[in-house]
Amino acid sequence: MTTEELLEKLELIQKMKCETSTLEIKSAEQGCPQRLYDTLSSFSNQDDGGIIIFGVDEKQGYKEVGVYDPQDIQKKINEQCLQMEPTVRPLLTVVEKDGNFFVSAEIPSADITDRPVFYQGKGRMKGSYTRVGDSDEPMTEYEVYSYEAYRKKYQDDIRVIDRVSFAALDQDLLATYIEFLKKGKPRLAAIPTDEIYELMSIKRDNRITLSAVMNFCPYPQAYFPQLCIIATVVPGTELGTIGEQEERFLDNQRIEGNISDMLDGAIQFVSRNMRTKTIINSQTGKREDRPDYPITAVREAILNALVHRDYSIHTEGMPIQLIMFEDRMEIRNPGGIYGRIKIDQLGKVQPDTRNPVIASELEVLKITENRYSGIPTIRRMMQEYDLQQPEFIDERGSFIVKLYKDVMEQTAVEMDRVDNRELLLFCKTPRTRKEISDYLGLNSVAYAIQTRVMPLVDKGIIKMSIPEKPKSPKQLFYCD
Repeated sequence: MTTEELLEKLELIQKMKCETSTLEIKSAEQGCPQRLYDTLSSFSNQDDGGIIIFGVDEKQGYKEVGVYDPQDIQKKINEQCLQMEPTVRPLLTVVEKDGNFFVSAEIPSADITDRPVFYQGKGRMKGSYTRVGDSDEPMTEYEVYSYEAYRKKYQDDIRVIDRVSFAALDQDLLATYIEFLKKGKPRLAAIPTDEIYELMSIKRDNRITLSAVMNFCPYPQAYFPQLCIIATVVPGTELGTIGEQEERFLDNQRIEGNISDMLDGAIQFVSRNMRTKTIINSQTGKREDRPDYPITAVREAILNALVHRDYSIHTEGMPIQLIMFEDRMEIRNPGGIYGRIKIDQLGKVQPDTRNPVIASELEVLKITENRYSGIPTIRRMMQEYDLQQPEFIDERGSFIVKLYKDVMEQTAVEMDRVDNRELLLFCKTPRTRKEISDYLGLNSVAYAIQTRVMPLVDKGIIKMSIPEKPKSPKQLFYCD
């Protein structure tokens, strides 16, 4: 950066009084910090890189103290950068302000094939870091592995599973697959079926592969209990919310089977837990039944999770999670974005494929198109339903899709139940006017009852113990 840009950055620090995901502050008044390795690693391992600014003391309220020696600190910074693998090449800038010298080190982002960048003294597993907020956190074993898997092009979807025999596969489904596969391919059709099994990675060295287990075994969970979908309906907008009957989940199901079975089971789960409202089509004037979410978008999101999740040994103990909240649905699958693609490029550029054999088999079985159309379809369907665009999140080893429903379409009763949840829980036990007024922190009992309670009574949400005498001094208010 230029000296002017560094001066602007110093001014910004004084306004923000904090570090960020791309900004680290070091004092260096008495000497060069000895442990820059963590930050050098974490900045190198993120797409935006980062900047370390020396000469500002966070412990003194971000006081501009300057560096001890602008020439020596640059030498010391470079020495630490040379101890990284691969070597970090910082861009150093020096500026003088109010008689003090300040130094910035711009740390470039490493190419994905060079990640993780780590401190040689600790090794790859212990010396690799990632930036989380304003702190440097050690990478998990899986995070380190995910970079290696992409760099070395590991094919986890065709790793062999010694415990599975060929007889454990659904022979009818497998025959259908081979029939579809041969159609229109005379040269392939001339190859003996046993050789096709090896050619198409159903087998490797006559041993069954993971892709064959997940697509053609009637019950893959016999070998991998957690390669399933855990589906839940939560009575609120956050996990941990307790319902009116103190229930944690309104519905809870473990969805198992091969990939096709799990897709069907997950769609059935979502369908039975969605509201359906009747609307009038503004163009045709006809009545239409419309669920909370377009089922096509739901199908694509679930299918993407099943096809593109990580199937390595590092994540085989992690199920896909499907969580339905009051305002949204979340689908979380193990394994972050694979390869070079970034969140803002999803659906716009062709991505690397983590599990090409699984995807190809499902394409032959006519379960997926395998044309990278899933995310554009989700976006288009949400737009057609006049719903908020989906949210995609890449979060330390997991990929999350959030679909939001039209909360403005909730009935007045539903909105009142959400807005007055705590009051309704309080009224699970019949309460007097005074008890409710005290609970609400209102001095006027009449005001509390008139403005907060009676509207809920009129809608049948709160009931009166003596409805025929609404003004009775013995009146109690309660909800079921």
